This record gives sequence, C-alpha cells and structure tokens, in this order.
Amino acid sequence: MIKQFVPQEACLQCQGCCRFKDMDSVWTPCLLEEEVQDLIDKDIPPAYINMQRKIRPVPSPKGEGFVCAFFECGSNKCKIYQTRPFECQLYPFLINLRDKKVVLTVDLNCPYVKENMRKKEFKEYADYLSAYLNSPKQLEMLKDNPQIIQAYEDVLDLIELKLPDAPE
Repeated sequence: MIKQFVPQEACLQCQGCCRFKDMDSVWTPCLLEEEVQDLIDKDIPPAYINMQRKIRPVPSPKGEGFVCAFFECGSNKCKIYQTRPFECQLYPFLINLRDKKVVLTVDLNCPYVKENMRKKEFKEYADYLSAYLNSPKQLEMLKDNPQIIQAYEDVLDLIELKLPDAPE
C-alpha cells in the first residue's frame, strides 16, 4: 500500500473523484494485471472490468454521468477502499504520458491538493512518491502495465519517471 497524501477523512468528500462525465473517461481507474485477477478471484463480476483493464463505470444514481462501480453514492465511500487498485491509491497523483515521456503529475482539481500544494508536506510527499515510483520494482511494474500510463489534462507535471522504453 502506498503511503497516502490525502487523509482518508478528506478523501471522497469533494464530489470529484470516482465520478465521470463519460463512460469511457480517461479518469476511470486502470487496473494492474494482478489487480484484474484479484478482483476476479474475489467474485467481482467481469462486467465491472472493460477490455482496456479499466473499471467500467455505472450510471450515476443521481442521473448525471457515471460513477465507479465500487463507489457507494449513499455513504460517499469506496466499497473496496482497503484493497483499492494502485491507481486509486496513487490519486490525486497520476502517471501521465506527456510528449513520449512518463511523468508523475498531480490533479489540480483535487481540493486537498489546491489547499496544500505549497506546503512542505506536499514537496516531501512528491519526493517520496518519485523515489517509490523510480525504484526498480515499481519501474518494472509500470513497464509491465502500460495501461496505467494515461494522457491526462488539467494536471501539474512534477517529475519525469525513468521508465525505459516509454509507451508511444
């Protein structure tokens, strides 16, 4: 489990993450190969996972857009929070493809990031995450799971990751 930047009590309170305008939004979480198998082993219906190894969102009960299949709108909580996918653990930080480079970025729409990005704790966390993601084990994981490297907009580039043979 990745050390978290956004405290659990602040997470999911902004009405932003886990909600999507479109069913095929770039923001829907991608799954690592082992996470796909883990969900299948836990009897999660395969219909919750699309062909691109992303969690397939479901129509929002409020009638606007879509929500993550694991998001409980009534309680505003994640049904699988303790075992949530890597990309969800990483959020509001993202692994972004920018000009053929793999870059650690942060979502500027996250209210917690907006409030804290100029603080020492933000820089310390970004340094921690950079070191973690640039470790040989994590670089290999990223190389083996190119689906989690997406092209996000409205993000702030923080640091380039040293991934050999970045996806095109």
